[in-house]
Amino acid sequence: MEKKSQRKTGVGRRGFLSGSSLLLTGALLGASEKTEANEEQTRIPQSTTPQDKESLFADLVVANHILADQGVVDGYGHVSARHPTNPDHFYISRWLAPDLVTEKDIVELDLDCVPVAGDTRRLYSERFIHSEIYKVRPDVKSIVHTHAPTVVLMGVCGEPLVPIYHMTGFIGAGLPIFDIRKSFGMTSMLITDSAKGKALAQTLGDHSGALMRGHGGITVGTSLSHSVGRSVYLKIDAEMQIQVLGRKIEYLTPEEARLAEAGNQDFPKDWDLWKRKVMGKG
Repeated sequence: MEKKSQRKTGVGRRGFLSGSSLLLTGALLGASEKTEANEEQTRIPQSTTPQDKESLFADLVVANHILADQGVVDGYGHVSARHPTNPDHFYISRWLAPDLVTEKDIVELDLDCVPVAGDTRRLYSERFIHSEIYKVRPDVKSIVHTHAPTVVLMGVCGEPLVPIYHMTGFIGAGLPIFDIRKSFGMTSMLITDSAKGKALAQTLGDHSGALMRGHGGITVGTSLSHSVGRSVYLKIDAEMQIQVLGRKIEYLTPEEARLAEAGNQDFPKDWDLWKRKVMGKG
């Protein structure tokens, strides 16, 4: 409304202004509008509308809380979402326990992990997990890094994680294991730079997820609910398999896994159920 009133005032004055005054008035009005536009661009990324941002931020907060509630993450671990219109940017929380994340904690990063709006708050040291996967997997719109204890166990037990039931068809013929020591020697086990993130992304390849020896795992998806659903069921599958380690397991064949996965895209019923719970409505 403010901009409209400014324009009307400018139009009304034009009948009383000489040519030089008219040009000056137009320049002043143009400068004012540019200043407002620049301020708006600082508040809201250029390539997404306020409605898009609002909805995505709300879902990203919900995703963080679901992951904590379902035991996929603890005080550590994180989830990200690729920018809806700029594939070279992604959203993730600042350095914070997932269960404490709110919309004001969400940061927009480019694929070099630099905050695009100059945010100076502390960031996750392992944000490179997300940036390097987004670089090589254009199909991926969301990534979860899990610390679930049973997922950690399946990365070190010497047996491959296999799809035990129909909700884990995304595991397919098995998930690769990233062993940071093989490429980088003795480390803190964390993905703290782009080189380590790139190596993890290479291990992931075109899989739906990967285990990380002595650390946890990752799942990727075409949406937030997809990556979150996969991370929850990855944990559940690992829990079940841990109980029968060393015994013969009749797990899903690759074709059964493919057919089961085709029916589990985005896990919409799970997302609604988990969301209701963390929002205190159930």
